[in-house]
Amino acid sequence: MRRIILTIISIFLFSSMAIAGNGLVNVKSNHNVKETADRLEKALHAKGMTVFDRIDHAAGAEKVGKELRPTELIIFGNPKVGTPLMQCGQSMAIDLPQKALIWEDEAGDVWFTYNEPEYLAKRHNTKGCLKIIKKIQNVLGNFSKAATAP
Repeated sequence: MRRIILTIISIFLFSSMAIAGNGLVNVKSNHNVKETADRLEKALHAKGMTVFDRIDHAAGAEKVGKELRPTELIIFGNPKVGTPLMQCGQSMAIDLPQKALIWEDEAGDVWFTYNEPEYLAKRHNTKGCLKIIKKIQNVLGNFSKAATAP
């Protein structure tokens, strides 16, 4: 019985989440781009994270006479978490602060995309940071759920 329950939970989780081979985690949202981004921003503030910027790429495209489906980028972080990562591999700073891309695909589905922390650790050849990487994976997973869940 336990195995059946775990299988059902796994199917549910992975039906709305995919990890691409390029180190990106894509989580399907139950909301439009603006609402997903608003929900993320609210969750970030509630956990004491700093939101450095929110960029509306579609609005930028419109300013130059181009069309782009709704696409927003939120840049956020916390030096308590980012600094230890940079101490493990200083080049990690090129990928920090964290970013969340909220975008609408051709079919009208909305996605919450972020960098997979283990992928970044490999990319920057970090050593001795497994504990902080796992913590960040958990935190990003929680933020994605807060932003995308019904």
